[in-house]
Formats: sequence, C-alpha cells, structure tokens
Amino acid sequence: MQYRTLGKTGVDVSALGFGCMRLPMKDDEVDFEQFSEMIKMFLDNGFNYFDTAHGYHNGLSETALRRCLTSRYPRESYLLTNKLSSTYFKTEEEIRPFFEKQLERCGVEYFDFYLMHAQSAQNFQKYVDCKAYETAFELKKEGKLRHVGISFHDTAEVLERIITTYPEIDFVQIQFNYVDYEDPNVQSRKCYEVCRKHGKPVLIMEPVKGGSLVNLPKEALALLPAGSPASYAIRYAAGFEGVFMVLSGMGNMEMMESNIRTMHPFVPLNEDELAATDKAREIIRQYNQIPCTKCRYCAEVCPKNVPIADLFAVYNEYALAPHAAGPQHFYLPLSDLSDIVKPQYLTE
Repeated sequence: MQYRTLGKTGVDVSALGFGCMRLPMKDDEVDFEQFSEMIKMFLDNGFNYFDTAHGYHNGLSETALRRCLTSRYPRESYLLTNKLSSTYFKTEEEIRPFFEKQLERCGVEYFDFYLMHAQSAQNFQKYVDCKAYETAFELKKEGKLRHVGISFHDTAEVLERIITTYPEIDFVQIQFNYVDYEDPNVQSRKCYEVCRKHGKPVLIMEPVKGGSLVNLPKEALALLPAGSPASYAIRYAAGFEGVFMVLSGMGNMEMMESNIRTMHPFVPLNEDELAATDKAREIIRQYNQIPCTKCRYCAEVCPKNVPIADLFAVYNEYALAPHAAGPQHFYLPLSDLSDIVKPQYLTE
C-alpha cells in the first residue's frame, strides 16, 4: 500500500480515502451489512482514511461509522475526519457542545482531522465572528482532535485570504478533477497553486465530480480506452505533486472494488493519458451540463424539499442523450412545481 506523509503532521495517509457522504442505503437507513463489508475490504487492502460530516445522510453517516467501524476495529487502525458545518452553530458557545456530540455519535474520543466545512466568502466571516478556528485550535491542544484543516468551495482569492488569516491550519481539501481544472468558477488549478504556495498539503474531493465523470459522452469515452472513466479521474487527481489523498464517495461494493484496483498500486497518468483527459474535457464542456456534484446541500435547506440534485441529474442525462426514454420518464413536469419560488439565477 502506498502511504503519503501528510506534510508536517507526520501522519501516514493512504492515497485513497473513503468518503462517507454517499453510503449504500436500504430504504431510509444505511445498509449496515454492505457498509461493513466495504469497510473490511478497504482496511484489508491497507487503506485507512474515513471522512464524514454531521449532515451526511442527515446524521446517519456518523452513527453508521460507529456501528460498522469504530466499535469493531482498533483506534490506531484508521484515521477519522469530521467537520464543523455552518448550519449547526450560531454562536461560539454552541461549537464545543456540537463537537462533543459528534465524538459521541462517531464513538471515538478524538478525531484525527477536523475541518472547517465548505469554506467560502459567504460563510467565512461567520466562522471568524464565532471564533470557530480558535476553538478548533484549542481542542487540538486538548487532544480531542489531532489536526485542523478546511474544505473549500470558492475562488483562489478567497482561499488566499483564509490561509493568510489562519496560517496554522494543517491542510486544505479542495474540489479537483480534470473538468474543473480550468473552470472559472471552481478554479481547481488556481486553488491548488495557492495551497502549494503556502506549503499546505492538499486533499482532493470530487475527483469524479459526483459521478458525472463516469457517464461520459461517447466521444469522450472513446478517448479513455484503458480502464474505467472513474479510474482515469482518480488517477488524474492523485498524480499531482503535493496531493496526499483523494476522497471517493463509494456507494456499493462494485465502486469499492474498482477504486481499490485503481489505487492499489497507484500508477499516475502518463503523458498520452493526460492529453486524452484534456481532449475529453473539451468534449464534455460542449454538452453544457449543470456542474452538480450531488452533494445535496441545497436540498437540505430547500423550503419545498425539491430533489434538486436528482432533477439536475435527469437534465444532464438528457443533455447526453436527448432521445432516450429514461430522462423523459423520470423528469418531474414543471407544472407540478408551480408553487416553488425560483432561485434568483433562474429569474434573471
């Protein structure tokens, strides 16, 4: 197994991380049997990094990890990451009780990594005002978490401001894949370069862009003949200098097996394969798909409980195959959504 020492932390991290935002489900509950089998396979193959957040599966991700991981395996056999999300605190005084609740729900006495979640210009000031970073640094001194980082969704300029304000952070997690590499909104390359400039280890999320880099246009798929589309995407992200781990949200054993084959052992893309991803990127952009990663954060706060990610997925499928029966069958007619307040970008 290939481990990478995470910067100055001295922690050996497996090159593939298990993102627990898209777990196997049975009805409205986590499929504990399948999840347990996936965890066993992951650990048996030498991987050690698990990532969760309180909002994942409405809290079920944390408790599923307690049931299937932390209550069954020695604490030193895995690394566990959790996050402080802005929706779960309004004041400085609320942060510690929430953190203690997370420890309890996960069944551990400390977190190896703790992230200020989904940092952006929109929410960063709230974390500053509530002294969220300072609280995390205090918890680190107390041994209740080992390392403090951020997950980030905004421009490189905003990332520069956050790292400059809090240079003590140990690492940065960014959205990074071959389609978003030069995207003017995501700015994967520019954010990566900010991390390198400040010497911050980089963790990668959305290497397969919420699964959208699996279902490629036929022309793009033809450019990637060796291996699965997902393997190209993961190997692309994991091959950059300073990238220590790539997170993948795995919802079934097939995904787990595929990712293990890709990363055990890890082989970076060669020049021809990198050139192929560049060409595939240009083809994918021509289809004007909605850049949704299916994180479902928007649905969590939607007052009408609209399945936004599912509708976007149907639209994107239609963009690839407008004459196929599937997208038209599953699409919910807009007439049924007549009472929904349209987002501002749809009314402009």
